[in-house]
Amino acid sequence: MKIQKEQILDYNKKGLENHNNNFEFLADKLSKNGHDVPTIVSKLAKFQVAIPSWALGAGGTRFGRFSFYGEPSNLEQKLDDVGVLHSLTQTAGAVSLHIPWDIPSDYSAIKEQADSLNIKFDSVNSNTFQDQKDAKETYKYGSLSNINKAVRDQAIQHNLDVINIGNKLGSKSLTVWLADGSCFPGQNNFQTAFQNTQDSLIDIYKGIPDDWKLLIEYKPYEPNFYSTVIQDWGASLMLANGCGDKAFTLVDLGHHLPNSNIEQIVSILQLKGKLGGFHFNDSKYGDDDLTVGSIKPYALFLIFNELVYGMENNPQNPDLAWMIDASHNVKDPLEDLIQSLEAIQEAYAKALLIDQAELKAAQANNDVVKCQEILQEAYRTDVRPLIEKARLNSGGVISPINAYRNLGVRDALIKERGKNTVATGL
Repeated sequence: MKIQKEQILDYNKKGLENHNNNFEFLADKLSKNGHDVPTIVSKLAKFQVAIPSWALGAGGTRFGRFSFYGEPSNLEQKLDDVGVLHSLTQTAGAVSLHIPWDIPSDYSAIKEQADSLNIKFDSVNSNTFQDQKDAKETYKYGSLSNINKAVRDQAIQHNLDVINIGNKLGSKSLTVWLADGSCFPGQNNFQTAFQNTQDSLIDIYKGIPDDWKLLIEYKPYEPNFYSTVIQDWGASLMLANGCGDKAFTLVDLGHHLPNSNIEQIVSILQLKGKLGGFHFNDSKYGDDDLTVGSIKPYALFLIFNELVYGMENNPQNPDLAWMIDASHNVKDPLEDLIQSLEAIQEAYAKALLIDQAELKAAQANNDVVKCQEILQEAYRTDVRPLIEKARLNSGGVISPINAYRNLGVRDALIKERGKNTVATGL
C-alpha cells in the first residue's frame, strides 16, 4: 500500500485551522521567551529515525507470539510499510535490516523501491544469536566468544557477509549484538571469553570500509542470566577502543540494569567521541522493548537533554545512528511505531527548548532549584504544535495515528496480504 499526496492533503484540511491556532499561540509564547521557533521546527523536520525491519510484524515472548493480520511476509512488503510510516510522519526515512532475515533477492529492485519511497538503508544487523539452517557450527555456547575457533570463524564470516550485503545497499554501519555469555558460575572463563570477543571483533573490523562504522551493542543479561560477555557500556567501549577509530558503542535504552543513569552514560560517551548509535524503546522491568516514552517519558527527555548538548558541544563525536528497537504482542505494529516516533520527537523538541546557557549559569552558582526549574519548564511545555508544523512542512500529516486509522491502512493491508501472513524474523 502506498499513501498518495492527495490523501494527505485532504486529511490535513480537516485539522489545519485548529493546528494553526495552536501553533501560533505556542510560537508567540516561545518567541517572547527568546526561542528561535523556525530553527527548532527545522531541526525537528530533519531528525530521522530508522525503522528496524523486524519491528514491522508482531513481537513475541519466550512463551508465545500472536500474529497481527496483514503482516509483511517479505522485504518488499516491509519497505512498503516503512513507506507508509514515512509518508505519515516524515521522520522514518530509513530502514535497518537484520541479516539473514532480510537478504534481498534482487538488490537493484530493492534499492529502486526504497528510492521511490524516499527511504535509505541504515545500519545492517548481524545475527549470531540463532543457529541458521545448514550452518556447520552451533552458537549454543556463544559465537564471537566461543572457546571453539571454528565457531568463532563462522561468526566472523557471517559479519563480513553482512558488511558485503550492506555495502550493496548503501548502508554505512554494522551493528553487532551478542547473546554470548553464561547461565551458571564456572561455565566460562570471563577473561578468555572477553579476549576471544576482542580478537573476533578486530577481524570483523578489518573488513569495515573506510566510510563505515562498527557499532558494538551491550546488554547485562538475557538470554544468558549469569553473565554476558559485553555486559555494559564500559565493556563495549573497551572493545571499540581495541578495534580502532571506526568502532563505537551503541546504546539501547532497554539494555541496562534497573535505574541506570543512561543520560550520564551517553554524555560521557559523546565527550570521548565514542557514541555511535542509539536504539529507542521503553521498559518497566527489563528489556521489555515497549513503545518509546510509554513508561518513562521524563527519563527519555533527560537523555535527550544530554544528546542535544553533546550534538552541539562534542564535534569529536560522529553523527549518531538513530533507530527504534521496540515490538509488542498486542498492538498494531505500525501504530506502535508511530507512537514511538511521536514520543522521540516530543522528547527532542522539549530538549531543544532548554536554555543551555542559563542552565550552565545556574550550575555555576550551585542553584539546584533553578537547574530543576529550567529542565521542568521545558518538559512541561506542550510541544506537539511544533512537531505538527515540522511534519506539515515536510509533507506529512497533522496527526499520524488518526490519519492511519482514518485512511484504513491496516484494513487495506489485510485486504492486500490476507490474515495469515507472518513477518520474517523473530
